[in-house]
Parts: sequence; structure tokens; C-alpha cells
Amino acid sequence: MFKRTKIGIIGAGFAGLTAARDLAKQKDLSIELIDRRNYHLFQPLLYQVAMAGLNPSEIAVPIRSMFSGFKNVKITMAEVQQVDVKKTAVYFDEQWHHYDYLILAIGAKHFYFGKDDWEATAPGLKTIEQATEIRRRILVAFEMAEKNEGEEQAEYLTFAVVGGGPTGVELAGAISEMAQKTLVKDYSRANLRDTKVYLIEGGPRVLAAFPENLSRRAEQDLQKMGVTVVKNKRASDLTHDGLKVGDDWLACKTIIWAAGVKPASLTETVESDKDAQGRVKVQADLSLQENSNVFACGDMTHFEVEANKSLPGIAPAAIQQGQFAAKSIKNDLKGLPRGQFKYWDKGIMATIGRSKAVVSSGPLQLTGLIAWLAWVFIHIVYLLRFRNRMFVFLQWVWSYFSFGKGARLIVHKTWRFYSGEPVSYHNK
Repeated sequence: MFKRTKIGIIGAGFAGLTAARDLAKQKDLSIELIDRRNYHLFQPLLYQVAMAGLNPSEIAVPIRSMFSGFKNVKITMAEVQQVDVKKTAVYFDEQWHHYDYLILAIGAKHFYFGKDDWEATAPGLKTIEQATEIRRRILVAFEMAEKNEGEEQAEYLTFAVVGGGPTGVELAGAISEMAQKTLVKDYSRANLRDTKVYLIEGGPRVLAAFPENLSRRAEQDLQKMGVTVVKNKRASDLTHDGLKVGDDWLACKTIIWAAGVKPASLTETVESDKDAQGRVKVQADLSLQENSNVFACGDMTHFEVEANKSLPGIAPAAIQQGQFAAKSIKNDLKGLPRGQFKYWDKGIMATIGRSKAVVSSGPLQLTGLIAWLAWVFIHIVYLLRFRNRMFVFLQWVWSYFSFGKGARLIVHKTWRFYSGEPVSYHNK
């Protein structure tokens, strides 16, 4: 009986999903795609869920529906507990599962610099659960502001976003825009124009990965939108009533974390060389030194594109890595050399608000409306390969012209929010 080559793919993010799609076309392969969720999430638009602009179902698609036409692809929803790179095996559902090849695309989680208890106070933005919780907290803050007066009302109308990278910039701009434009007429006692949004960055500038002139432009745009940008100061002592910014206390009821990431916990079980951030170091063909049949892709990897510069943790990089890993396996089976992975840098971009964004791609630098349109085109038309992408695009067009109010449902996870007790999260 003909034996198919067995390939295990851990993680259905951009890298894992891309690799699975490319390999699924090879009928002589048996592919198992394993993820602890049953859907693929388009993370670049996750902040729109947090800001009540989109519903979760509009940026996620069931994994099974994407592979329903491929009999050689098995979808398994499971929590992988351990990886044995020497044996090309993973442990889940209380047993070891062995493969001929492994593609690890585990992803990343938020890093609180050793203060994991801050997570309950200041959720990050990596999952749908976190996005809907952030949305809930922001909308509840407006409701509580409507019920209170004076200093307490001011605290509910004060928001702190920790971290000045793309996610932090997007969130800060969107919160300000939501208060100043979208919801301002919906509240009679609380004047949402009094909303204060603080973006706290420990370094000398926001969007540090961008050219300095674009970083300055982003900061100027944020300030025009009413966001207070605080630089060269670190956040500490996060509580349900506020946080320290440098040596100063900032009283606020809502804190959002966008300051750092590290590989997901499962990466700790991968016995291989890692960098200071815990990312797995890979060889030129994205394989592990301990086993050339195990590949690592996406946010969990450290791949040097040049001296002292590693591959960025963005969707295009993960997609290219997934494609290369799949091609390397196919080349192996054909007796062809794998070659070396070369990253095609298409540039970086960040949206700041309605009709405001910055784009850097080689010598090309864009700001303002044209940059925002480029951002929309890339994210909605090119990257978002879901069946409902046209619906999402039309939703965005409508929101642009109408300042649409989106999915403003407050779904309470627990009554304890009102008593001030923090809500726990799953940050794996």
C-alpha cells in the first residue's frame, strides 16, 4: 500500500495556513493542521473588533471550510503541550504524534516584562477574546462616565495605551476617534469630547521601526486627534485605578497593553538555540539545527536578514516563510536542493485614524489619505483572502463616510467588573 509522507503543521496563523494550503495541492502528502482554535484570524484588523468597527466573524474564517475540498488534509483542534524536535513529534490529546516533517508556526503572546499579573488589568490584543474584552471595557467606561461626575467621571474618560508600536498607535487613534466622532452625540451627561487618551512609549519616538520623519508625522497626527503622546517614560504599577508613567501617577480606569511580545509558551518546549527574547533560531532554510525536517516560521523565529537585524513579526514575513517551508519539503521529496530563504521586504505600514496612516516601502514614503488608502487596499484586498472580504471592504467604506458605530454590544463576562476586580485572560 502506498504510504504518504506525513506532515504536521502546528498553528493556523499566516505561516501555518499558507504552508498547509501550498502542501495540500500535493496528493501524495498527508497533512495534519493543528490549532487550539477552529478558525484562522486576520490579526491586522483585530483592533477594529476592539474598537467596535467590525464583528469577530468578519475577520475570522473556520479552518475546516478552507480545506473542505482536500481529502489529504486533516484538521485537528487541540492544545499541543510539547514538541520533540529530535523525534519530529508533538504531544497532544495525551499521546505523542510522529511525523516525517514538522512546521512549527506557534505565534507569539504579549510580554509583560515579568509582571504577568498586569495582564488582568491591561489586556493585550492578540486574540478575539482579548479584542472583545477591550471593546467591553471601553464601552463600559463610557457608560460609567455617564453615571458619574467630577473626578470619577474624568477617570472613566481617561484611557492609557502602553506601547508606541503600530498596535498602540492604531488603538490610541481609534479610541480618540471613537469618543470625539462616533459616540459623542450618544451621551447626555458625559461629554465625550473631554476624553483623554495617553499613548505611553518607553523609547524616544513612536513607530520606532519606521523612518524618523514618518514617526514624527504619526505623532503629529495623533496629537491633532487629541492623543497625548508620552515618550521616554515607562509604565509601571498598573492597577485598576491607574498606573505610574515615569514618576507620575495617571488616574484612569482603562489600560491597554501594546508594549511587547514574546513567543507563545509552547516554544519553551522546543529544544533548540534561542535568542534573548526566546525566539527559536533557524538556519538559512528555516529548519532547526537539531533536525532538518523541522521548520519554524512566523513570530516564534529568529531569522537574521542582515547583521543584528532579524525578520520582523508581520504577516507578509510569516506568509513568505510558510511558502518557503512548504516549497522546501516538496523539493526534498523531488530530490532537489532547498535553497535559502530570502525575505522580500514589501515595506511596513500603520494606520493612525480615519484617513490617516504612514507607509514605508523602500524609497516610497506615504502619509495621510493616500497612505490610508494603500493600507486599506493591502489589508482588505491583498492579505484578507477570506470569502467575506468584499463585505468587510464595503463595511469599511460605509464606516468611512458615516463614522459608523459598528458592533457596540457590551457582553458581560462577569459581574465582577463593576466591583473593580480584574478579569483574567488566556495569554498563551
